[in-house]
Amino acid sequence: MKRRLALALPLAAAFPGMVFSQVSRWPDKPVKVVVPFPAGGSTDAVARLVSIKLSEEYGQQFVIDNKPGAGGSIGAEFVVRAPPDGYTLCVVTSSYAPNAVLYKVPYDPVTGIAPISMISNLPLILVVNSSLKANNLKEFLDLLRAQPGVLNFGSSGAGGTPHLAAELLQQLTGTKMVHVAYKGESPALNDLLAGQVQATIGTELALGPHIKSGKLRAIAITNSQRSPNLPDLPTVGELVPGFVADGWAGMWAPAGTPPEIVQKLNKSIARILTLPDVQEKLRASGAQPAPTTPDEFGRWIARDVVTWTRVVKTANITVN
Repeated sequence: MKRRLALALPLAAAFPGMVFSQVSRWPDKPVKVVVPFPAGGSTDAVARLVSIKLSEEYGQQFVIDNKPGAGGSIGAEFVVRAPPDGYTLCVVTSSYAPNAVLYKVPYDPVTGIAPISMISNLPLILVVNSSLKANNLKEFLDLLRAQPGVLNFGSSGAGGTPHLAAELLQQLTGTKMVHVAYKGESPALNDLLAGQVQATIGTELALGPHIKSGKLRAIAITNSQRSPNLPDLPTVGELVPGFVADGWAGMWAPAGTPPEIVQKLNKSIARILTLPDVQEKLRASGAQPAPTTPDEFGRWIARDVVTWTRVVKTANITVN
C-alpha cells in the first residue's frame, strides 16, 4: 500500500490535469454511503432520504451500506480508512463525537475526516413522569438537589447522547441521579410511563404523543435552540449556562477527499434540504433541516468532541 501511494503521489504531481479530469467526472460509478447503525433506524432514514435525492441529481446510485457496531465507531472507522476519492461517504449522528473517548477509536474524529455538511438537527427533550412534582426545569433541579441520588434517569443506552446530556446537566448543576441504561429508546420510555424511572431524554417523535396525552411532562429542550414544534419550551441552556447537547445527523468523507467533491456534495445537500418533500419527511420525524458549510460542520464536531470527552472522563463512563 505504501509503495502504491508513493508511486501515485509523483504521478498526480506530474499530471495534474489527469487528477482534475477524474474529479470533474465524479461520480462516474456508484457511491457507497455508510450508515454505522442498523437499517430502519432514524439515522438510516435520514441517509436514505438524502441518498435518493443525490442519486437523482448525479445519475449514479448512492448506495446505503449499514455497518453497525460499537456505537457507530466500526462503520466510521471503515470510512476513515477508505480511499479519499469521493466514492465512500458516511452519515453519522451526534453520538459520533463521544465515540473517540468511549471506544478509544484508532483515528482522530476531527482531523481524520473531511466534513461535508450537517443534514438535520434533532431536538432532544428532557421529560419527567407527570406524577413527579416538577413543572419546569428549575423545580426539577430543586428536587434533585433536595433528593441527591434518589431519582432514576433512564437512557437509551450508556454513552449515547441522552445519557451524556444528563451527565452534563448533573455536572453543571451539582446534582445527582441514578442512571439506568436501556437497550433503546422504547424500553426506557415504557419504564418511564410505568414510573420505574422518573426522567429521560428522548426524541420528539417518541415522546411527543405522551406529552400531548399528559402522561409525560416536557421540562426543557437539550439543544442549543428551541424547537419550532415546541416554541414555548425553553432550552436547558437558558437556565444552566454552558449547557448544550444537540442531536444532529451529518455527512463526511475520508480526510484528503478532493475539496471540489466536498463542495459539490455540500451544495447538493443544501439544495436537497430546501425541497418541500424532504423538509416534510424530516419534520415528520421531529428533525429540522440544518445545512452547513464544511467548515461549520467541522467546528461543530470539534466542539462536541471536546465537550463529551470532558463529560465522559469526569463521570468515568465506560461502555461494554
